[in-house]
Amino acid sequence: MYRDLGFIRVWGAQTEAPEAPRGTQAPYAYLVYPHKPIIAYLVQTHRLLSEYCVEFPDDTRPYGNARLPDSDDVLAKWMALTGDERHLIATANMHLPGRQLDPAQVTRDLWRLSQWERARMRSSTDRAASA
Repeated sequence: MYRDLGFIRVWGAQTEAPEAPRGTQAPYAYLVYPHKPIIAYLVQTHRLLSEYCVEFPDDTRPYGNARLPDSDDVLAKWMALTGDERHLIATANMHLPGRQLDPAQVTRDLWRLSQWERARMRSSTDRAASA
């Protein structure tokens, strides 16, 4: 996904109904971009909820650029979201959508994500049918 689209989607882990069965799709997800805010959105409607600004500096370098490489920044955000989503969101600087990322661009990215998923489903169905 990251190689093809330049961002990843991370499913939200917090659900309103504690009795929801494990493995069901969350009603919200995040788009994770390198060196940009994490975008929360509703999966069904693609309504943008908020931007979460977090930073993961590269503390291993005593000199030069303190930013992680792009793929490492995405990986760090993914690890933080999947490891302790509640803590990351609680400590992040939250803003309304549109403060740092253009909502129209995020909407286009959500459309690109849906097209990417459809293409992958088609190819996996074609492979299964030919086997």
